[in-house]
Amino acid sequence: MPIKKEQIHAFINRASEAAEQISKHVEKGELIHVASHFDADGLAAAGIIGRALLRLEATFRLRIEKWIDEKIIRKISADKPPLIIFTDLGSGYLDLLNAKLSGHRAIILDHHEPTEEPSKTFTQVNPHLHEIDGSRDLSGAGVAYFVAKALNKKNVDLACVAVVGALADLQDKYEKKKLGGVNEKIVEDAINAGCLQVDTDLLFFGRETRPIHKALARTTNPFIPGISGEEDKSLAFLANFGITPKREDRWRALRDLSKEEKKKLFSGLSDYLLSKGLPSDVAFNLLGNVYTLTKEESWTPLRDAREFAVLLNATGRMDKQGLGVAICMGDRGVALDQANEVLQEYRRTITKYLGWLNEEPGRIKELDNIYVVHGENYIDENIIGTVSSILSTSLPNPEKPVIAFSIVPGEEMIKISARTLEILTRRGLNLGEIMRNTADKYSGRGGGHNIAAGAQVPLEHLDSFIKSVDHLVQKQLEVT
Repeated sequence: MPIKKEQIHAFINRASEAAEQISKHVEKGELIHVASHFDADGLAAAGIIGRALLRLEATFRLRIEKWIDEKIIRKISADKPPLIIFTDLGSGYLDLLNAKLSGHRAIILDHHEPTEEPSKTFTQVNPHLHEIDGSRDLSGAGVAYFVAKALNKKNVDLACVAVVGALADLQDKYEKKKLGGVNEKIVEDAINAGCLQVDTDLLFFGRETRPIHKALARTTNPFIPGISGEEDKSLAFLANFGITPKREDRWRALRDLSKEEKKKLFSGLSDYLLSKGLPSDVAFNLLGNVYTLTKEESWTPLRDAREFAVLLNATGRMDKQGLGVAICMGDRGVALDQANEVLQEYRRTITKYLGWLNEEPGRIKELDNIYVVHGENYIDENIIGTVSSILSTSLPNPEKPVIAFSIVPGEEMIKISARTLEILTRRGLNLGEIMRNTADKYSGRGGGHNIAAGAQVPLEHLDSFIKSVDHLVQKQLEVT
């Protein structure tokens, strides 16, 4: 259902109210404490608000968190900040925030489904309050952007960071991998600010940084038999169409190909997929909207918005969140150099974890309605979400969501990451609801979106938790 103008107008008005409150605290010179989530969208949101506050010469402290619990609230309260801003975080913890921070002024800029009504001292800016889908139409960074824009029109140049946040949260769910809903407004702002260009092009990951044969070999959606995972065969395939992978001793990336070369490549891939017995429309999964950040340098991971998102995700998952926030706030020096090193280590780590899972079939178990990925003590809790996202698109049965878990060191807790595909959310599956309800049942905490969610639960309840999730998935899907 299309979003009505009144809904967007009401949301923007709410963002303006939050901006007015922030301005008042800034004018008084009061300390503002900002807390944001550690994933890529959360880092983008933190960068947007951080940059906006910096431009106002505000006094603020910024911290990045994996979740909110009583210990974190005590740390925030210790500063006795007159104002607390939560970005990409907070709506799923309203019961805890209401109980522990009801006497504080807080602004919640989030896109996760709210769990209850907020305290009277809280201002909540959330698309769900206006019947706007926070899982596909606006990200946490997008919410932060509208508040930043209301603070100062100059902050329109931060629209590109919000685009990165939306893509990091996989909100490109519209036709041809397009950002839609309220995200379209942000895209328009970014284009008008001269920092974004949107084209329909081949969707190979690494279009700015990776040699074309490597980008082709790493394409898995769709999986190209005989080419995906085979760099030598990818080189041979390109040669068949007269596409030179090198020019003047330098590898060419997808961005370097001419329009004619891209047409040849797409046509050749279409015919090849058809010859392998795949449906004629599968090749169109290779085409979609490409978001290029025109003010970023070519041949860097910041030039393509999806690559930028992966870089941010790497800094968050590898416990180097400060680098990601610094880049979103404009640092293109030391922080970017260090983040590129983190990205390489992140990729090596994911490859190691996927290899470990494939060594023994029992590490990925198929139950009646779900897949369970046993990360145990081996897979880092920070990266279990990335692993579950990858597996959600690569396991044999797409009709079953992936529930992956890792044990949190020294805490007797498990971190759970749940992922599914849109074919199931369209049938009514809501993983956020399942994680929240099941975690509550077993002395934990959970929530998230219908398509991607998470939870923390005591280790002793692991088996019961998994059984309950398996049952609830079946129950939700039976309705349809």
